[in-house]
Amino acid sequence: MAAPAAIVIPALKRHTSTVIVAHGLGDSGAGWTFLAHHFTSRQKFPETKWIFPSAPSIPITINMGTRMPGWYDITSFEDLASRSEDEPGILRSQKYFHELIAKEVEAGIPSERVVLGGFSQGGAMALLSGITSERKLGGVFGLSCYMLLREKLEGMVPKSKPNAGTPIFMGHGDADQVVRYVWGQQTATKLKDLGYGVEFKTYPGLLHSAAPEELDDLEKYLSARIPDVGEKKL
Repeated sequence: MAAPAAIVIPALKRHTSTVIVAHGLGDSGAGWTFLAHHFTSRQKFPETKWIFPSAPSIPITINMGTRMPGWYDITSFEDLASRSEDEPGILRSQKYFHELIAKEVEAGIPSERVVLGGFSQGGAMALLSGITSERKLGGVFGLSCYMLLREKLEGMVPKSKPNAGTPIFMGHGDADQVVRYVWGQQTATKLKDLGYGVEFKTYPGLLHSAAPEELDDLEKYLSARIPDVGEKKL
C-alpha cells in the first residue's frame, strides 16, 4: 500500500526551509501545489522547498468502502469525541510524516526550519504528527481540521515535549458543511489545555475550503516561522 511519490517544488533561491502540506480525503498532493505557486508568484518564501505528499488509496468506510486517497479510514463524521478511529492507519501516516521531516533534517535543513501543515484529513494528521514529533519544528498548521486520538494524544507526545513552544495556526470556516466548525474550536481548545499556543482564525461564510483571507493569514504565520535568512549559516 505504497503512497505515490510526493510532489516537490524546489526553493527558488538557496534552500533554507521546507513546508510539508498534506491534502484532504480523496485529493492528492497535486491538489495543493497551488499554495506554493500562490506564494512564489508573489516573490514570497523564495528559500522554501515545498513538499506535497499523496496518501495511498485505501477503502473508506463512509464512502461505502470505495478506495480513494486517504491518510486513514473514516467510519463516521457524526461525533468527533465518540466516533471510532482507524488508529493503525493514523499511526502509519504519522510515521510517514515523521520520516519526511527526518529526510529534510538529513539533507541539512534544521528541524526548526521545517513546517508541517495540511487541510481537513491532512490537517488532522499535521496536528497529530507535529506535536508528537521528536524534533522541534518551525511550525504546525491545520486548515478546516480536527483532533485525532484525542484521548491518547497527550501520552503520544515525547517526554521532552520538543514542540511545547511551537506556535500552531488553525483556520476554519464557520459554514463548513463537512468538518464542523465546532470541531475546529474544540480542537484548538484541547490543544491550549495541553499547553500549546494556538492561533485560531474564523472565516465567516466559508465552506469546506480555503479562502484568500486564510491564505493571507497563513502567509503571515509562515513569514514569522521561516523568515528568509539569505547567506547566513543555518
